[in-house]
Amino acid sequence: MKQLLSLAAAAFALSMGLSSVAHAAGAEAECAAKSAEKKLAGAAKASFEKKCIADAGAAPSAACAKSAADKKLSGAAKTSHLKKCTADEKAAAAPAAAKPVAAASAKK
Repeated sequence: MKQLLSLAAAAFALSMGLSSVAHAAGAEAECAAKSAEKKLAGAAKASFEKKCIADAGAAPSAACAKSAADKKLSGAAKTSHLKKCTADEKAAAAPAAAKPVAAASAKK
């Protein structure tokens, strides 16, 4: 049963990773179009696109948004919850290969 849950969690994390890559590519194109529309160039263009892409990637997952809604959070509490939830999801999706290295170095 634990293996089945682990497999399902790994599949979910992998699918989220692939969708975030596609989202990042879409965000880059959308932000480039917005900067062209505003006729930005040089450092202003680079700064605008960097912030635009960061803002697009900062969108909370559906699970985090639902969690905040279920808890009826708003304002700073909601922002804090979404930030922590998103960070926790990213940490959980980190490659499992990094964990055995840390365990091996702890044994020494």
